[in-house]
Amino acid sequence: MTGSDVTPEGVQGARPGREARPDAHAGRRRRRRGRGRGEQPMVPDAEFSSYYGRPVLNKPTWKPLDIAGYLYLGGLAGASSLLAAGAEATGLPALGRPAKLGAAGAISLSLAALVHDLGRPGRFLNMLRVCKPTSPMSVGSWLLAGYAPLTLAAAATDVAGRYRLVGSAATAAAAVLGPAVTTYTAVLIADTAVPSWHEGYRQLPFVFAGSGAAAASGLALVTVPAGEAGPARRMAVLGAALELGTFQLMKRRMGLTAEPFEQGGPRRLLRATEVLTAGGAALAVLSGRLCDRRLAVAAGAALLTGSAALRFGVFHAGVTSAEDPRYTVVPQRERAGARGR
Repeated sequence: MTGSDVTPEGVQGARPGREARPDAHAGRRRRRRGRGRGEQPMVPDAEFSSYYGRPVLNKPTWKPLDIAGYLYLGGLAGASSLLAAGAEATGLPALGRPAKLGAAGAISLSLAALVHDLGRPGRFLNMLRVCKPTSPMSVGSWLLAGYAPLTLAAAATDVAGRYRLVGSAATAAAAVLGPAVTTYTAVLIADTAVPSWHEGYRQLPFVFAGSGAAAASGLALVTVPAGEAGPARRMAVLGAALELGTFQLMKRRMGLTAEPFEQGGPRRLLRATEVLTAGGAALAVLSGRLCDRRLAVAAGAALLTGSAALRFGVFHAGVTSAEDPRYTVVPQRERAGARGR
């Protein structure tokens, strides 16, 4: 035999590159003909996973009731301080007192929820050992430590009817810190690696500001006579517009990481937010025109509930996004590709 011989030990005398298989050219012809028919190679969809099946991110271990409640109550307190200062400046004591009491009560409950999640009060006090301006948690801890006593002083002097100068100063100082108290929690959660929180960092503080304003106006509508609730009604309309408008803008700009807001439990909560907040603002306007106390109470309850639903919806959507590697991997690849281009 010439060329290569086949033996029990294998092919003997084969010359690489010189002897092609008889069907090699036929295979090429078949592939060329296949391309002409529009056949495309089928590639399965990528499955995002990590080493040993562990998640890319560790999902937040915060207790939902504690931390979502902390986010909600902080927003309610900060916006109530603004409403209280406005009421005091315009001579509306029937509006000012419930707003001061609401701010003091909400921030006290907010701190209690935070400490409960931390496990013991000492852990909160440890955060006050240093002040780090680049850390939202450090700044927020100091902000709460300064704001809470001011709200308590403002409420106590109003109820007691004494030390009015001290009370006015405390009310004004709390109003200065109020916007930061309302929005710093949005900065806090957006500073994490959780995709559906981090990607919304531009608009989320405005969403929380509108939500806090809606909640504070809702509390006032429930507790204040209709004749003195004019500022609360105007705040309800402005807060609802800011909350709902910036939340829709945020979702459009987030791309893929907005998906958790449209799925499962977060979707139901956020749909309830839209209905309750928009409906509450409309009822607030109507209650002012008709001077109807029952409509005002219904509007206030809707606004308070809608604001709470927003915070819980945002919280649970963030946890969902941390559990799925796709929401971490795909945006990172897109950003890397954009930098390369």
